[in-house]
Amino acid sequence: MIVLPPIVRYALRANHINRRAAAEREIAEPDPVPLIKFFNPLGAQTWLATELGEDNDALWGLADLGFGCPEIGPWSLSELSAIHLPFGMGIEIDAAFTSDVPLSVWATWSRRTGSILWTETLFRRSPPGAPLQD
Repeated sequence: MIVLPPIVRYALRANHINRRAAAEREIAEPDPVPLIKFFNPLGAQTWLATELGEDNDALWGLADLGFGCPEIGPWSLSELSAIHLPFGMGIEIDAAFTSDVPLSVWATWSRRTGSILWTETLFRRSPPGAPLQD
């Protein structure tokens, strides 16, 4: 079972509420930064989440299943938790993950590089203020 840290759960819910409020007011929806990263320790699958739905199971963000075409969309926390990998392993949370880059930029660059992992490397190697925000 994957347990979200309470502060992250609260922030993910707040992002969901903010996006819904913007949609109801017909204003531009926010472009939040990913708040948590899930990964397969034995493969290339990676998920960056920005929102948690009202059911406390539906996550929204950028998903990369390792086929070279990361996509923005929903996925289930309980389904991630149910993935059983060899050696008794499962999908994990990257406790060291932080980002100040909005999800739309992650998505653009992940599609260009074909991978969230390659994009993360690119962002890490880029000097602060580098023109990656297009």
